[in-house]
Amino acid sequence: MPVLSFLELTSAAVRRATLSAAAACAVALAGCAVTPTHGPSTSNATPALSTQTMHAYRGRFSVRYLDQNGRSRNAYGNFDWEQQGDTVTLQLLNPFGQTLAIVTSSSASATLEVPNRQPVTADNVGELMQRTLGFSLPIEGLRYWLESSPAPTSHAKTIVDPDQSSRMKEIDQEGWTIDYVAYADAPATGVKRLDLTRRDPPLDIKLVLDR
Repeated sequence: MPVLSFLELTSAAVRRATLSAAAACAVALAGCAVTPTHGPSTSNATPALSTQTMHAYRGRFSVRYLDQNGRSRNAYGNFDWEQQGDTVTLQLLNPFGQTLAIVTSSSASATLEVPNRQPVTADNVGELMQRTLGFSLPIEGLRYWLESSPAPTSHAKTIVDPDQSSRMKEIDQEGWTIDYVAYADAPATGVKRLDLTRRDPPLDIKLVLDR
């Protein structure tokens, strides 16, 4: 509420009425809170990550995919993930630390850079990676899945770890199954390893986070 409106409320009776209304509103909002369940559930109402959220991950990846001729291929190495708001920069490196590709994705566009070639830009990061690398990583979903949370943009089925209710065990969303294989213990916390699988077209991804 603007400061000027407070200065205009010179009547004590109006002030008391305003405070009473605010208190009633707060009580009503509190009554709307829903206690979370810990079993299998479906949801598309998970809160979006803040536009100011910043995350950084470092780890290892392996990808098994089919090339354009239907032959099984493998790619593996290390990765660096930096996320600032809705912009993600993902660097893929081979096991010797040499850059394979750098992907920058935002709500407006996506850019992919590979050594000794001009950067390529497109509207869709998945199509861009598929066309250039032969496989695509689900960047938009990973913004949330790396934090063991379903994306808020579509329907999802979630299963919580029955042995530790604060941890996610599985998310099924947008044609992907995300299995949370391991979590880091203190002093580090969060997801340690997650496996992602998709049936059509088939794609298997394994991520190990060193953070």
